[in-house]
Amino acid sequence: MPDIAERAHNIAQLRALARRRLPRAIWEFVERGTEDDLLIGRNVSALQALNLLPRTLRDVSSRSARTTLFGRSQPLPLVIAPTGVADLMWHRGERAIARAAAAAGIPFTQTTSSTTAFAEIAKVASAGHWMQMYLWERRDLSWQVVDAARDHGADVLVLTVDTPLWPLREFNRRAGMSNPVRPNARLIGDFLRRPGWLASVIGRYMLEGGLPQFANYPAEVGGRVTGKVARVTNSASVDWKDVEALRRRWPGKLVVKGLLHPEDARLAVEHGVDGIAVSNHGGRNFDSSPPAIAALPAVVDAVAGRATVLFDSGVRRGADVIKALALGADAVMVGRATLYGCAAAGERGAAHALSLLANEIDVAMAMLGIAALDELNRDFVSPAV
Repeated sequence: MPDIAERAHNIAQLRALARRRLPRAIWEFVERGTEDDLLIGRNVSALQALNLLPRTLRDVSSRSARTTLFGRSQPLPLVIAPTGVADLMWHRGERAIARAAAAAGIPFTQTTSSTTAFAEIAKVASAGHWMQMYLWERRDLSWQVVDAARDHGADVLVLTVDTPLWPLREFNRRAGMSNPVRPNARLIGDFLRRPGWLASVIGRYMLEGGLPQFANYPAEVGGRVTGKVARVTNSASVDWKDVEALRRRWPGKLVVKGLLHPEDARLAVEHGVDGIAVSNHGGRNFDSSPPAIAALPAVVDAVAGRATVLFDSGVRRGADVIKALALGADAVMVGRATLYGCAAAGERGAAHALSLLANEIDVAMAMLGIAALDELNRDFVSPAV
């Protein structure tokens, strides 16, 4: 079989390969949104609707996409976003993506619901180990996760604040998919229709002693990704007092992820956060939210340089990264791109996804007439006619 680099020349082709390999329920958990499932497409189309205005006759023979993020120099303005179920994309998929991120010199963000222990990711995430979390109704359990992330040397804590309740993911319910996964006839039938995936992922886990577990949940909560667990629930009562408490408890850099309103951005800065991730959860939470790129400029203006601004949601091309940076983002989080790559070819696929984006960023810089990212500004961006 040809190497993944010969089979996929862009993220869309990696996506197609991932879709063919994965069971429908797993695919839709990654790919589909909520309610009428419009926002995921709107995220992508809103980025596509922005034009980049090139400058010509400039010496761009030497270019660098290097940037500094939270004091760490890195070769690309990218961060791996927190994404669940990576270990169902590929056997040990979380480690695969973390290794690909390290090889590319960019941070990897581990999720609260990760099925890989903090210590294991810390061994491979050598270019930055970030930890994402929600605040649960039992705050004491959340603090245990925070303390464990700190003890294992996480560089940055990412608090996701856009999920006060479980979203209306009707497609997942229809397919019999949930988190944690609960075996049912629809799901089992779906899995059996992908024997290659079933053998190479589930089969290997079973040979190793069983399915993955939520590796970093407190002892009284943890359990397998299948069957009954003492599930924790996101808290609808989370407010700025909790951000203050987290700020006091966490000694490292603190990012709040999921802000779209400029006033929330101002409040975040006032409460001592180091970074803000402008995100609508990749379109997976609330179908009536605006495309994240539409919210970015106002948030950047509200922050006014007082905190790092990250962008997330809808990125499929390196030019999308450049558009977000030109509108004021300091770096861009990518999630689905490396999940597609991982589902298609494991670590090689995730690394290929990052290589594709890196090359597209480089080409876009040359076409725009810039040699360094700090030359970007809003003059390079114009809406489509």
